[in-house]
Amino acid sequence: MATNGDLARRLLAAAENDELMAKSVLPVPGVTDAGVGMLCQQAVEKAIKSVLAVKETEFPFTHDLKQLADFAKQSGIELPTTLDGIKALTPFASDERYGSEAPTDLDRDQAMQWTAAAVAWARGIVEHSG
Repeated sequence: MATNGDLARRLLAAAENDELMAKSVLPVPGVTDAGVGMLCQQAVEKAIKSVLAVKETEFPFTHDLKQLADFAKQSGIELPTTLDGIKALTPFASDERYGSEAPTDLDRDQAMQWTAAAVAWARGIVEHSG
């Protein structure tokens, strides 16, 4: 039977993979902001959810990063200040995934900073949880 720790490690691995994919496609000509933004959003979302899982907190099914951050805070989990502003990534998940007109104004450097910060923060918590 899978435990919350197992789920947390799977989510963290998926977040790390999304981060790696985002880094990999950055230099590829023709890759859109929507594609990079979706990968960054997914990495941040999974990183937050991995921490919620390891803390045995049932999390909502949502791609809304502000909602997840608020939920984490209400659950006693404070996100680092390096993740301030992550809600800007939310449209890249929902719009890109569901065929709406995708946003095109991604600050790629900031998105990658949020991604790296979220994954590192989650890794520090999940890997030291036992």
